Amino acid sequence: MYMTGHGNVRFTDEEVIALRRYLENGGFLHADDCYGMDTSFRREITRVFPDRPLVDVPLDHPIYHLVYPFPRGIPKIHEHDGKPAQGLGIIINGRLAVYYSYQTDLGDGWEDPEVHNDPPDKREAALRMGVNLFTYAVTGVR
Repeated sequence: MYMTGHGNVRFTDEEVIALRRYLENGGFLHADDCYGMDTSFRREITRVFPDRPLVDVPLDHPIYHLVYPFPRGIPKIHEHDGKPAQGLGIIINGRLAVYYSYQTDLGDGWEDPEVHNDPPDKREAALRMGVNLFTYAVTGVR
């Protein structure tokens, strides 16, 4: 499952229950901040998992090495305010169930080049990280 946005994310009570059930039963969520949904995403994911905080995903995690190597973690694709890119996650029974890409804007690198005018190497890095995320989600590599 993938979500991104610029505004206020708000889950209904039913969506909170369904998302928790999905993630606890092997599902995967990639949330891409896209510079604007941080406050609301953190609020809502805390409703889904009040007892499981977002934590830094360690650099040796398979998500950074499955297909393409990212030894320094998630790449910074689009610059907004000088903050470093972060890969945060929620772990359930030893499995990364939620991956939150913060201050990177991976999705910007997936759009047509003229939308954000990011250079080709940034767009390539975004696509490669996307391949790692997709591969992790569908293979269940641990």
